[in-house]
Amino acid sequence: MSSAAETFGGRVAVITGASAGIGAGFARHAASLGMKLVLADIAAERLTAVADELAGAGAEVEAVVTDVADPASVDALADRACERFGAVDLLVNNAGIMAMGYSWEIPAERWDAALRVNVGGYVNGIRSFVPRLIERGTKAWIVNVSSVGGLFPSPLMAPYSVTKFGTLALTESLAYELRMKGADIQVSVVLPDSVRSEIFRAARPGDSAGDGTHDGTPPEIAGFNDMLQARADTQGITADEHARRCFEQIAEGRYWVTPQPEMIDAGLPSRTEMILRRTNPELDLGAV
Repeated sequence: MSSAAETFGGRVAVITGASAGIGAGFARHAASLGMKLVLADIAAERLTAVADELAGAGAEVEAVVTDVADPASVDALADRACERFGAVDLLVNNAGIMAMGYSWEIPAERWDAALRVNVGGYVNGIRSFVPRLIERGTKAWIVNVSSVGGLFPSPLMAPYSVTKFGTLALTESLAYELRMKGADIQVSVVLPDSVRSEIFRAARPGDSAGDGTHDGTPPEIAGFNDMLQARADTQGITADEHARRCFEQIAEGRYWVTPQPEMIDAGLPSRTEMILRRTNPELDLGAV
């Protein structure tokens, strides 16, 4: 039995953004560990499909359609989780969206949506669940999903970079605060690299026809988007393998969860040197 199965078997997990990609991978692996699941997403049909799949395989699953950007919706998620299973042991804040383009050309509503979902959604999860975890007084876990993009800012995806940098600050602040409170709550931040998913296809700018033609999109933006999606398709690990690596590291008590440490290890020395020497940033698209 793995350390993750020993740690999490029989416990209750709440996972946001669970209808696809990394979130669905977390849900499948948590079920394989014997966890009871509360799955949240705004995409009702996809969420139901994942929940039905796992329930059909024997997992105890509650699917709750949730808009993480709405505090009341997240409060309702917490209420439903406790009603169904009595308590929550693990919160995985994962729901997120992507917006691509030049920073000044991305519409205000897309910027707002990225900030409300990718940062506000995590804040809402913390606000709704942490008081319950503290009051319960037993071992618990909070996992916030950032990205290697939280360490290395990228052109043409500023909303994503901004929110993933923000996730690092939010998570570390939370870890300090819970330590100040003496709460037995482990906080971890996940830094995925490429994972096979549709995140870049879903964020494809200017593809109004849905046929991949990028109608009206500058070629450099379309090409950058296609390069990232191709990298995910050819070099990315599966969402299930990503989840397995994450759960094992979380069970080991790690704050920094790095399922694919290679890019971080390769990129951090030069980035650290740039900051220490106050060197002007230089563009290297091959390293993005």
